[in-house]
Amino acid sequence: MSKVCDLTGKKAIVGNKVSFSNKKSLRRFHVNLHTKKFWIPEEKQWITLKVSTAAMRTISKKGIGACINEVIKNGKI
Repeated sequence: MSKVCDLTGKKAIVGNKVSFSNKKSLRRFHVNLHTKKFWIPEEKQWITLKVSTAAMRTISKKGIGACINEVIKNGKI
């Protein structure tokens, strides 16, 4: 199961974990993903997406139809 947002394409990035003695070792910063069902009224069906919390805020602002159309238009799917 990949840890990538279906709408925004966000994925984990790599950075340093810094100890108290200032030693650095690599770590991963994961995306805050949630599996969520959305109702699409135009198609009259439910879809399940794995989205980040930032994508959920965008969906509640613009609507799920506009977000999906934007992703299709940009060629991310």
